[in-house]
Amino acid sequence: MKATITEEFPREESATTEILRCRASHSPVVETDQLAREEPLEIRVDGRSVAVTMRTPGHDKELAAGFLLSEGIIYGKGDILDIVDSEGCETSEFRNILDVRPAPGIEVDFERLSRHVFGSSSCGVCGKASIEAIHHSFPPIAQDGPVVPMDMIVRMPDTLRDAQATFLKTGGLHASAVFDRNGRLIVLREDVGRHNALDKVIGYGLLHGLLPFDAHVLLVSGRTSFEIVQKALAARISIICAVSAPSSLAVEFARESGQTLIGFLRAGSMNIYSHPERIEGMKDASTALHAAVAVAR
Repeated sequence: MKATITEEFPREESATTEILRCRASHSPVVETDQLAREEPLEIRVDGRSVAVTMRTPGHDKELAAGFLLSEGIIYGKGDILDIVDSEGCETSEFRNILDVRPAPGIEVDFERLSRHVFGSSSCGVCGKASIEAIHHSFPPIAQDGPVVPMDMIVRMPDTLRDAQATFLKTGGLHASAVFDRNGRLIVLREDVGRHNALDKVIGYGLLHGLLPFDAHVLLVSGRTSFEIVQKALAARISIICAVSAPSSLAVEFARESGQTLIGFLRAGSMNIYSHPERIEGMKDASTALHAAVAVAR
């Protein structure tokens, strides 16, 4: 049965507040400032609560769909009948409860969800056993896929910043964006939680029939945690870029999962931690990196 996702209630992603602005050699001044809005979202599946996350309102149905896909609870748009505001929320000022209704014949393994939910953590879980467990649901990516030019990667942070409308107002949001192999921005989402921003991007792909993102590049505005790389694998993203640093477990996971991981992507420079062969002109450097990693082990 085809999913019929109802239209989402529009939400404000920022809020205003009065502050005392203090600058050197100037008297304090009362001004109005913009803040990134943060509210809880409860995600339910067939009426049963499965997660609560603090997020920036907006694109909530994408967030719910992306969260469930990245945790291996659903596998495609056809698994969802609808995503609706939960009963009792229709007249509320804040609509912070969503109910994902599975399509007929789709059975949800709630025990599996309780074992694999990482949404409350920004650093993921630890250990090789965790990587192997995830690979049971999301196998490593084959060593093919897109090969992209270095100059395209270098240009992506500028495109990201220019498209971050709420960040420009508040300075307080993470962003995730997916680009095609030609550097064209496909979707960008912002949120106070870096994992939420990525779930929204994945949910967008799911609900618009664009998954898998296997010929695309992911760029995140902050650091790369284990959880970010794990969610990217669920969407079959083979190239992950970040403007900041990765964690040690994120690097290990990317290497084991066949993903290209790039960090410190700033001002024309970058660090490549795994599988450089997906960057044009990096074949010899890739061989050198793989050899160095093998020796270090």
